[in-house]
Amino acid sequence: MHPITIQNIILHPIALPFVEVLYTSFGGEEFKSAILVELHTSDGAIGWSEIVADVRPGYGSETMTTAYHIGQEFLLPLLMNQTITHPSDVLRLFKPVRGHHHTKAGVEGAVWDAFAKSNEMRLADLFSASLPEGHTSRGVAVVGVSIGIKPTIQDTLAVIQKRYDEGYRRIKLKIKRGWDVELARGVRDAMPHITLMLDANSDYTLADADHLAQLDAFNLLMIEQPLADDDILEHSQLQAHIKTPICLDESMKSAHDLRVALKLGAIDILNLKPARVGGFTQSLMMYQICAENNLPLWIGGMLETGIGRAQNVALASLPAVTLPCDISATNRYFDPDITEPPFVLNAENSTLAVPNGVGIGVDVIPERLAEAKQRWFDVHK
Repeated sequence: MHPITIQNIILHPIALPFVEVLYTSFGGEEFKSAILVELHTSDGAIGWSEIVADVRPGYGSETMTTAYHIGQEFLLPLLMNQTITHPSDVLRLFKPVRGHHHTKAGVEGAVWDAFAKSNEMRLADLFSASLPEGHTSRGVAVVGVSIGIKPTIQDTLAVIQKRYDEGYRRIKLKIKRGWDVELARGVRDAMPHITLMLDANSDYTLADADHLAQLDAFNLLMIEQPLADDDILEHSQLQAHIKTPICLDESMKSAHDLRVALKLGAIDILNLKPARVGGFTQSLMMYQICAENNLPLWIGGMLETGIGRAQNVALASLPAVTLPCDISATNRYFDPDITEPPFVLNAENSTLAVPNGVGIGVDVIPERLAEAKQRWFDVHK
């Protein structure tokens, strides 16, 4: 494939309003904060990506401030004027900088987009070309919806019904201590037919094993990351206490972590988030491990704008992604998004289509980018 030479990279901090505040065990979010990465090559291609960073260190340790600093001062200089023969080259170039996976993923993603555009390929097809034979994109991603913590069970049921009527066939509910068993019971009693999973976001300890075992009664697809965000061992010990499949999220930060979890028997399902593991090169390594071990896999979302959403849809369209992914339609989060065209749910089969254009297949709208940048500086001045 045609190599690219990186000529310039620009970081754009933004704040994009959510259509509704999302509540999790970390709290509520009114705006989507992110740093958009605009990468220019010597042959005129422009790659876009998204550093998924929060204002505070909740889901991960990185913040908007740390991501901008690490990106601008350390990562971008490692890429400037480099000739890239394949986007996986970036993993080697970033080796001098430890950690900061979200920031690395955002910068690396722009290289993948620019490389795909320079080679007149969809990003999904570039992913397929970077894997062994038999991993051709299906052209669509099967998706579900994530619902934050609501004040009451009735409020939760109302939102579930709304999303189900829209066409989402897998429902994920956020839980926390004191908002778990009764929530699951109330939802199951009212809606026994839905495909339901719970996401604990690391809010429990192994001492809660007997309590978590009560969730076995509700026929859950999985419980996601019930224990500490950096734990693998205790998740393996939890397996002896519960029957519900355990999905790991926060504690799976690399292909090495995934191999350890498989060896210890700590994992039944993987939620793969490219931002969490440092980018698409590491994501494709973990994807292959799942394929080789028949480990159920889905692609998680981090409330991305249309840029990150397009990248995640491309990855989620690969055939070893076997479970519905957390990549909802655009109107679930933003109106308008920063890109066009929007992602629209196909209600018949709960899918989002991979865009047909080269690279990520969506266009950044300059006026919306400028407005989102100004809002960031207005909110955080």
